Amino acid sequence: MRFAIAVVLAVSAFAQQAVPFEEGETLTYEGKISKIIQGIAVADLTFTVDRAADADYLIKAEAKSKGSLLKLFRFSFLQRLETTVEDSGFRVTRTVKHDVQKERVRDSEALFNYGDKRVTYTEVDPKDPMRPPRKIASEIEGTTHDLVSGVYTLRMLPLAVGKTFHLKISDSGLVYDVPVKVTGREIQKTEKGWVLATSLQPPGALDVVSARAQGARLHPVRHHHHS
Repeated sequence: MRFAIAVVLAVSAFAQQAVPFEEGETLTYEGKISKIIQGIAVADLTFTVDRAADADYLIKAEAKSKGSLLKLFRFSFLQRLETTVEDSGFRVTRTVKHDVQKERVRDSEALFNYGDKRVTYTEVDPKDPMRPPRKIASEIEGTTHDLVSGVYTLRMLPLAVGKTFHLKISDSGLVYDVPVKVTGREIQKTEKGWVLATSLQPPGALDVVSARAQGARLHPVRHHHHS
């Protein structure tokens, strides 16, 4: 199954700052399936950058099925994530997830303790309060990200063609070493005009194209996923 995700950015004026995003930035994605019928939209995805009470970053993400996925495959899903990231060092400290897949519902929390070098994941079934929680603990070393903060971390790297970066990504209590290769650059047309884009390729045949915009700010342009 191949997904193509078109990105629309709703951001304020680009200001020079330490990170290539700012409070209030929203990314809106549309997921499309193209293997069976070209360009069928199946999901909406949004990412919003905010600030937590302690001034750390709070990135909220939502992925929701829509349209053809519901009609053709009778499958629905909804995922809401809240990722707390340190303002200094940009390490993830907490991930809260609400996951709905048809009738299955799970709520989870991952806590990252860098002093103890451990991430602790707890998952519960809100429909069955008597069901024991599922718990997983894994060792972490250095800076660790979840799936959401990993996307934003890519925008902060010096993306030279041919370089490969290794990110520590934690998902559901497990930790993975994810290599991301910078595969090339090309001029692409976006809603903000023609820009010089950088292509990234993580494992799993996921091609991520990001634009290097004015002021060395890096913004996602397009994603393609093949599976």
